[in-house]
Amino acid sequence: MSTIARRPHSSASGATAYLRRFGTIRRRSEELASPLPVEDQVVQSMADVSPTRWHLAHTTWFFETFVLQPFAKKYQPFCEEFKLLFNSYYEGAGPQFERARRGTLGRPTVATILEYRAHVDEALEHLLETTEFRQELSSILEVGLQHEQQHQELILTDIKHVLASNPLHPVYRSDCAILDDSNPAEAPCRWLTISGGVYQIGYRGSQFCFDNEEPRHNVFVHAFQLASRPVNCGEYLEFIDDGGYQHPRWWLSEGWSWVEKNEISAPLYWSRQQDSWWTMTLGGLRKVDPLEPMVHLSYFEADAYARWAGARLPTEAEWEIASESVSWTGNFADSNRFHPAIDPEHTTTSNTPRQLFGDVWEWTSSAYGAYPGFKPWNGVLGEYNGKFMCNQFVLRGGSCATPPDHIRNTYRNFFPPDARWQFSGLRLAR
Repeated sequence: MSTIARRPHSSASGATAYLRRFGTIRRRSEELASPLPVEDQVVQSMADVSPTRWHLAHTTWFFETFVLQPFAKKYQPFCEEFKLLFNSYYEGAGPQFERARRGTLGRPTVATILEYRAHVDEALEHLLETTEFRQELSSILEVGLQHEQQHQELILTDIKHVLASNPLHPVYRSDCAILDDSNPAEAPCRWLTISGGVYQIGYRGSQFCFDNEEPRHNVFVHAFQLASRPVNCGEYLEFIDDGGYQHPRWWLSEGWSWVEKNEISAPLYWSRQQDSWWTMTLGGLRKVDPLEPMVHLSYFEADAYARWAGARLPTEAEWEIASESVSWTGNFADSNRFHPAIDPEHTTTSNTPRQLFGDVWEWTSSAYGAYPGFKPWNGVLGEYNGKFMCNQFVLRGGSCATPPDHIRNTYRNFFPPDARWQFSGLRLAR
């Protein structure tokens, strides 16, 4: 069975480093929630969205369940009933409260959840200060920190859906998603050619990765071309104006059924007002900028656009091969923009693709499945990734809501093909 994290440490310096990271990451989650009144933090706008309060509690339950209870022998749980309320999907950890009904509960209050976080944080800090810091503890703790960063992104994507569902169009933060007023020139999309052959993909190194990123293995790819940048809003508008949502010829059968059943005629959060398209952002309602990367597309929409454009979506192997020598810089959550941005060097003639990391998760054509020789983590944490390897597609690269130290070029995100409340876009291949 697979081990978990690999991060060099010594007993003393490792504990100090984790204490520092633990405090930074835990504070960041509460910072992301802080602009929201408590009324917003308890709303669940659809089954896939969880209330902000739940994210704050679930990440705390994770540390309590997988770190404190196994390693801190004198630890007293904050509330026994929280085992049921804040277990997401870990069958080995006990029963769970129904996901779609998380927003039906008025209690525990946001204030109680913050007390819960403080209780667990204090206990974990005491554990690290008084216990021998060994590999098993550091491994589980690292998973907890990475897990919390995933939920920081979910706090942003979920509250955006909550606020967008409100006809008053409430603002999360007025200083984010600011429209670019520099009037940049259009950047033509160029095709970058990558030779065919046998390559290796999958994580290599000694730091942390999720179990689904391993093992590293050989893949064969034919020569292919990858677009120099993601598809932007102006290009997607051409698809809409050409009747893209009205003609089944571009759509997968299941995708066209999804369009008809849900009466889809535009990307999520877009609305037509007089002669302009507007979109809901975490900074409020604003006009669509044609040069910004297209975002909030389902796999069905991304695939249909690619077909209409005479191209296709890249496979995840192609995406990873193309990203090997690319800088991991980009517009991430630390910018506090929380919206895709125009690449400041978007007119460059570089021979490497731009904006592979940050801004938008890029759909690939690859179904989410196990790499050859995949082994899930030991114990209950083996449920983290492997059991979802069915009816999902892989996305790569991170988004404007992803913490910058959380992403790798081997990182495999995954969602069902109709999901579009995430910051998901596309890049063409052929």
